[in-house]
Amino acid sequence: MNGGARGGINYPLGCKGNQGETRPGLPATSKRSLDPRALDAPLSAIRGVGRATEKKFHALGVHNVGDLLLYLPFRHEPPSKVVKVAALVPGEECVLRVRVISCATRETARRGLKVLEALVCDESGSVVAVWYNQAYLEGLFRDHPELLLKGMLVRRRGFTSFVVRRHEILDERGESRHVLGLIPVYSSTGELSVRTIRSSVHEAASYARHLVDPLPAGLLAARRYPGKAEAVLACHFPRGLREAKQARERLAFEELLLLQIALLEQRRAKSERRRARPLAPPARLTQHFLAHLPYQPTAAQLRVIGEIDADLAGSTPMCRLLHGDVGSGKTTVAAYCLLRAVEQGAQGALMAPTEVLADQHYLRLTQQLEPLGVRVGLLKGSQPPKLRKEVREALESGEIDLVVGTHALIQEGVRFKDLRVAVVDEQHRFGVKQREAILTAADQAGYWPHTLHMSATPIPRTLSLTLYGDLDVSVLDELPKGRKPVVTRLVFAHSEARMWQFVREKLKQGRQAYVVCPLIEESEALQTASACRTFAELSQGELRGFRVELLHGQLSPAEKAQAMGAFASGRANVLVCTSIIEVGVDVSNATVMVIMGARRFGLSQLHQLRGRVARSEEESYCFLLMEGEDTAVLERLELFARTTDGFALAEADLRFRGEGQLFGERQSGLGDLEIASLIRDRHLLEEARAEAEKLITHGLPRGITHGLPRSTSQQGPLESAVIAWLREMARQRFGAKIEWMERV
Repeated sequence: MNGGARGGINYPLGCKGNQGETRPGLPATSKRSLDPRALDAPLSAIRGVGRATEKKFHALGVHNVGDLLLYLPFRHEPPSKVVKVAALVPGEECVLRVRVISCATRETARRGLKVLEALVCDESGSVVAVWYNQAYLEGLFRDHPELLLKGMLVRRRGFTSFVVRRHEILDERGESRHVLGLIPVYSSTGELSVRTIRSSVHEAASYARHLVDPLPAGLLAARRYPGKAEAVLACHFPRGLREAKQARERLAFEELLLLQIALLEQRRAKSERRRARPLAPPARLTQHFLAHLPYQPTAAQLRVIGEIDADLAGSTPMCRLLHGDVGSGKTTVAAYCLLRAVEQGAQGALMAPTEVLADQHYLRLTQQLEPLGVRVGLLKGSQPPKLRKEVREALESGEIDLVVGTHALIQEGVRFKDLRVAVVDEQHRFGVKQREAILTAADQAGYWPHTLHMSATPIPRTLSLTLYGDLDVSVLDELPKGRKPVVTRLVFAHSEARMWQFVREKLKQGRQAYVVCPLIEESEALQTASACRTFAELSQGELRGFRVELLHGQLSPAEKAQAMGAFASGRANVLVCTSIIEVGVDVSNATVMVIMGARRFGLSQLHQLRGRVARSEEESYCFLLMEGEDTAVLERLELFARTTDGFALAEADLRFRGEGQLFGERQSGLGDLEIASLIRDRHLLEEARAEAEKLITHGLPRGITHGLPRSTSQQGPLESAVIAWLREMARQRFGAKIEWMERV
């Protein structure tokens, strides 16, 4: 590992790194001195860390020495040139090595501002060094210590001084922690300074030898990675930026590898304890369904259907995630999947997160499948109790072949005669326990249904491999032929009247339009459009003379059904709504969408909304009304306007919104990963996944490699022990965080 020049940093004496160079924390001791328990030592065991400072570290999630070593810097300040006083050039940042001759503090005309001035010198000359509001240093400088000063020479009002940005008092060893070389910069709090963190890490460096390295030596060699102790210290105290980058990559790869092993182990354990009834090959019903579709299935749809068929033929329950762009044909694949159960004389179930979406699925499946003799039922909370009871009884007796429902499918003790296939649509909108509750419908013999999870929101591959790492993933990355991209425009105040004129012309031509608002009622705090106010204003204003309907989540089920029915049938020209129509709503005659308060939506959500007007071969339009957006918002919306690729927008959304908590309810803000980043380490994650799949298959019992690459190599005792060790490390690191993913 070639790290380049050390940049003048002085490491603790007696500590050696690669190529004989000094490195903090690696004294020349035997590997037998390894004692991982030493890392559990409290922070107060470190020189210079008292009880008060220890509590401040706790606020950062740093509770012991091991935590401190793994609290890595987020960047390094580049080294500054060390010069002599006589060589100072005004305006150039540099470092001086000087001794204090005298110092004093003076008041300034500005209230509360004190200036410390010290006359400092080296063998070439002297200069006045200046600190602002650091009068306490005067007492420290009275003993004329040797200093390192980082700053620049400034000439102001005829007076020349060296304004200090950072200083360091050198000890007898002349060791620098805060000025020379690449200086690590850490995330800190107002109570705990970066300087304190840097000093504490330096004092804890010798504990690094106790860090346990979970990566096999062969893997380290193949990837040319350093050992863990060396990598951690190289992150804190690199000899060069290249070395720091490689050290961080090595630690990120370790974290991602352990995550993937934990996810795959969880999937393997689930496969071992669950059985499903294999389905026979596709028969007449599904063949007839595909042959009579109104369009030719895309190559992507046929590929995914083949993947599903392979899953359904096995005795391990299918656990597959299907995601794709807007209009890519996920519903058709889901219908095929459900028919595979029905043609075996069994049952299928489709669970949707909202009644609007459930109604849409029910209408579509009824139109498609009832002519084929399939008995389709609907179960939702707003139905009269008597009707719900009749549907439940029909499911238990087998009179219904396929049921579409909402949470009612899992909240009312529904029993199936023979449920073989379950589809969970928009699965990310359900809680984990909710979307898995339908899987507890194992029959009396202990067989589980095959399950297809669907998401209309394109999911970045990095999230697919983490949030859904225990699922097989299918992607529909192709749109049906004839679909035209939606024309998307940003509309500013001076162009709004012209936009409404365009909308009226389209309505007169017989087309329909959506007007989407971020809120139901007006909010003075948010100052953005509400559906109710917009409905009232448009009905009496720009869209007077057209039939306008209102749809939002607080309407009664009957009112929602009336509004959606009027729009779907063409009786209504315009639907003013909230994001309730984001998914599932399919009205091919609607070719115009106006989005109010667009800044309130994420990129992926905007893309889903825009997809409601891309349902036919007609030219479609999406207008985003601007409300004095700032530069950052405008940049995001301009990106949306020029990008029609949902996966590209999903990746951009991930960058804008942050990585989120992978293993919790919140999906934005800080992530659970401590080192790796799903945004910048995308390729590293895929490499870790491939390596985890290769490792985890070694030694698996025959028949437990469903969905994983099969290995024909034979593992000896040593190799098996290494893999067992990796599994244990993965369990310790991520086991608790993925407990929520357990399906039992």
